[in-house]
Order: sequence, then structure tokens, then C-alpha cells
Amino acid sequence: MRAEAETRKPARPGKSAAERFGVIARPPLEWNAEVERETAHLYERVRHHIPEFEWPVYAPYVAAINRLKAERGAVILAHNYQTPEIFHCVADIVGDSLQLAKEAGKVDADIIVQCGVHFMAETSKLLNPEKTVLIPDMKAGCSLSESITGADVRLLRERYPGVPVVTYVNTSAEVKAETDICCTSSNAVQVVESFGVDTVLCIPDEYLAQNVAAQTDVKILTWKGHCEVHERFTAEELQAYKDADPEIEIIAHPECPTDVVEMADYAGSTAGMINYVRDQRPPKVLLVTECSMASNIQSEVPEVEFVKPCNLCPHMKRITLPKILDSLCEMKEEVTVDPAIAERARRAVERMVNLTN
Repeated sequence: MRAEAETRKPARPGKSAAERFGVIARPPLEWNAEVERETAHLYERVRHHIPEFEWPVYAPYVAAINRLKAERGAVILAHNYQTPEIFHCVADIVGDSLQLAKEAGKVDADIIVQCGVHFMAETSKLLNPEKTVLIPDMKAGCSLSESITGADVRLLRERYPGVPVVTYVNTSAEVKAETDICCTSSNAVQVVESFGVDTVLCIPDEYLAQNVAAQTDVKILTWKGHCEVHERFTAEELQAYKDADPEIEIIAHPECPTDVVEMADYAGSTAGMINYVRDQRPPKVLLVTECSMASNIQSEVPEVEFVKPCNLCPHMKRITLPKILDSLCEMKEEVTVDPAIAERARRAVERMVNLTN
């Protein structure tokens, strides 16, 4: 893990979240008629992914989280890569990094529980400095975020003086603080071209930068950061799927290698991929991304057959129902950002949000 991980638990004066809001004992967790009635409508959303005999294990957690969430006045944000029981049964707001960044700045709740990875929770905190932001597991990291540090960005600025720095939102607050503007996979081309210059640094995802370069005349300087989920996909793998079934449509995320994206029928952010499936309703589709997303979309479009090359994100999967419940009961793990870093990082995120708005 790189030096940026040291920023994850900065010193914070004053009371902790547990002291401010109080600790609540974990409620009894049992499957009974009341829980069954309370969660029946939620099970309908996930019944194709969770067998009926397993639901009594999940349902008591779902019921307890939703009750406690209301009692705390909390809102749960969940990324598209979360598992169906989180995505469909306890989340209030779901989406990709850009959607969650925007919605985090609009919520009225005093407590935000970020069901995603650490950089997402930091982004929520940047946009909501007065709110309490919790992440159910502080170790939910990101290979992209950990591929670069603030010191690395400062060295890049020395090497390329005057070149604007566009930083993928999948980075720490420390890195965002050293950048001009953030981007996501859905708006990277727009952000790169917004400077009106001929050369831009687009960091840290090398493949995203290369895929952006193919869509613009701007010269893109890159960094060798990769997503450990998307970098594992290969063009040979996709060709094998195509050979087995020529009718299959391939939808890829721009964090994939360029030859994978070139083979795809559509490439876009997780939000763009979801919208493509909703709008086009292809009979059979291969989603080239984290495989939980296919399960989450399938609930909306049951007529679409999903082929799932199941690459799981080990960091996203650290977020579970028991950890969400413990987070709400004990008000942990609280995400904080050094104010000196936060002010500069916030500007980079807000520039992105304002531009895309």
C-alpha cells in the first residue's frame, strides 16, 4: 500500500461519532413473522439472486438496518458493484461514482453510510464537511487509489509544468488536493477537453486515459495505475464468447484495456452501461465489469440474459449487511479528511460536478 493510505485516519479534534450520536446495542436478529412481512416486498427485488431458503438469513439484517437507519436519520449510498441484498434492500441512493458524488452533496441526513470503497466515502465527506460519513469497513480500498500519492502528483507537475492535471475520482483526497479537476469514466472526455489546451495529464488509470485519448485530439499523458478487476479482462477472452455465440452484445467499462474496449459493442461508465441495457434491451449481454452489477440490473430487465465473467472486486465485497448494521449501531468507521487537504480536494470535485451539471 502506498503512502496515501496514511491519510485514512487523520487526527480529528472533538468528539467521535459514537460520542456525538451514542452507541446502540445490536438488536436481536431472528426470522419471524414480523420480519417476514416487513421484508417481503424487498425480497421480490432479489428473489432471482437469493434462494428463498437463504432469505431468512438476510432478512433480519435488512429489517434491523432499515429500522436503525430511520432512527438515526441516516442515508445509505451504495455503488453499483454492491451485492443485491445491499443494493436493492437497504440502499437509499445507488449509482456510479459521479452519481454518488452529486447525490452526496444533496442529502439532508446528518449521517451518510457509504457502501462502496474508501475514496467514495472521502468524496462524500468532501462535499458534506459538516456531516458524519461512515464506511462499514475502513479496509475497503481500491487498487487505483493506492497506485498514486499526492507526492507523485507534485513530481508530475514538476516534470510537466503548466500541463493541467485531470484526476480520476478513484483517488484519495490527498491526490485530489494536488489536481486541477476530477473526472469519472462517464465525463472524462468532457473534462479533458474543457481546458481548451493541446496536452493534459489524465491520471491514474492508464487504460481509461488511453480510451479517452482515442476519443479526442488532446494529447493525453498517463500514469500506470490499473483497476485489478478490469485489467484482468482480455480481448482473447471476449473473442471466445463471441465465437461461442455471435449474437451476444459486449458492454465494457473504460477501465478495461484498450483492445477489450475496441471489441465492445458499447463502452461506458457503470451508469452508461445500465442505461444501455435498459434502453436497448439486448436479448443476451456480456457485462465486462464487476459481476455484481449484472445481478443488480437483471432485477429491472428480467427478459435480458446476462453472461457473467465473474470478476469480483475484493474491496467492494468487504461491505456486508452485518458490517453495515454494526456501523450504524456503533457509529463506525468514521471517515475524516484533514481540513487543509479537504479544502483543495473539494475544489477539484466541485469543479467536476459543476462542469457535468
